[in-house]
Amino acid sequence: MLFVTVDPERDTLPVLKEYMLNFDPAFLALRPELGELKSLAEHFKVYYKKIDGKTPTSYTMDHTAGKYIFDAKGNIRLFSRYGTEAAAIAQDIQKLL
Repeated sequence: MLFVTVDPERDTLPVLKEYMLNFDPAFLALRPELGELKSLAEHFKVYYKKIDGKTPTSYTMDHTAGKYIFDAKGNIRLFSRYGTEAAAIAQDIQKLL
């Protein structure tokens, strides 16, 4: 499992390290540089937008939420939207296998 932040300004390496303690130790988090984020998001067709809050630090990030599933060669085979039940994802993967 690989997480990629769309908020590298706030998601510093120490913040991501702490966040990842909530998941399996084999999971990884990536933090693209701010200048790399736009092209990365375009490549994966991911939407993200900073939504201003009442203070400069209380903003939120609106973004695509889902999972890409890759094959053994690194090709994207499936996109699963946030909230898709595990059984449906497993069924799709079974079809791919």
